[in-house]
Amino acid sequence: MANPIQVKLVKSPIGRPEKHRKVLRALGLTRMHKTVTLYGTPSVLGAVRKVIHLVEVTEQ
Repeated sequence: MANPIQVKLVKSPIGRPEKHRKVLRALGLTRMHKTVTLYGTPSVLGAVRKVIHLVEVTEQ
């Protein structure tokens, strides 16, 4: 099983492309400074990579 990671939204998606906002919504990041714990599967890591400039990632 993949290692869990914590993803925190640190920059606002306002003014960003619609694709970035949809990726954040899919990751469960709906508000600023919200943290979600996800498993580091290839699909999740690919989604995080698309919005890495908006989030902060830490491994658990």
